[in-house]
Amino acid sequence: MKIVVLDGHTLNPGDLSWEALSKLGDITIYDRTPQDEIVERSKGAQIILTNKTPLDADTIHQLPDLKYIGVLATGYNIIDTAVCKQNGIVVSNVPGYGTAAVAQFVFALLLELCLRVQKHGDAVMEGKWASSADFCFWDYPLIELSGKTLGIIGFGTIGQKVADIAAAFDMNVIAYSRTQTDQSHRKHFMWVQLDELLRLSDMITIHCPLTAETEGLIKAENLRKMKPSAFLINTSRGPIVNDADLANALNQEIIAGAGIDVLSKEPPAANNPLFGAKNVIVTPHIAWAAKEARARLMDTVVSNLRAFTAGTPVNLVV
Repeated sequence: MKIVVLDGHTLNPGDLSWEALSKLGDITIYDRTPQDEIVERSKGAQIILTNKTPLDADTIHQLPDLKYIGVLATGYNIIDTAVCKQNGIVVSNVPGYGTAAVAQFVFALLLELCLRVQKHGDAVMEGKWASSADFCFWDYPLIELSGKTLGIIGFGTIGQKVADIAAAFDMNVIAYSRTQTDQSHRKHFMWVQLDELLRLSDMITIHCPLTAETEGLIKAENLRKMKPSAFLINTSRGPIVNDADLANALNQEIIAGAGIDVLSKEPPAANNPLFGAKNVIVTPHIAWAAKEARARLMDTVVSNLRAFTAGTPVNLVV
């Protein structure tokens, strides 16, 4: 069985092992694959594993031996699943591996916006504390999470984990989701519609999938509904937020700040409007990438492939 990994570097830049996967077939691993080399590298492969390298209809039609696509991630919008279904190609993904890592990262961004730990630490190293007339100083407002309202857009596994952490900070949680599950065990929790969430939240964090309905969800119109003191966090999918509209909202102080781990295009253009915006933290799509999370991802990729070869595929997309 021939296995091709089209873009293995982000999953395993060298700190994990491909050994378990290599025992399942004749494997070739590429760090990255340009669009014009996908077909040539994949010829004869029954198994293709991909993270962000797209497999569109034209590409799939040129790979008659292909039987299985393993997505090295949760999102699978890079795969033409309709064509896969028509051609009997099984597609599986890896749900849930990054729940703890992403939820942790949400609060890393949120706490940085509230306390500016890095900037205050830099100021100390630059000598500002040593030259201070007082025993302490702060250059930015210091904001306490207790009692604040956190709005969560999308309330799947990650959204619920974020709500758990918010409860430990004594925050109120409101949530908007396509489906409303029983959350009666939660204190200080309420289901709301999107407009109400935008209006009531002190902080908003996004955890919904990218769909035709959610693309561009956070745009100028909805940003104007938020409190001028509110923060926006996005560790979900970049195109859910309109980059230019968010930059304008920050620069015009329509909202107070944002922590963004994903952008509408990745890697972004050097002139992305958020790079020059006020009070924004932009990180390079790393909320998912803790080593422990990537190790879980690798283990599940191997388990998915073993299940497929045994005739009992799991984590099916198609």
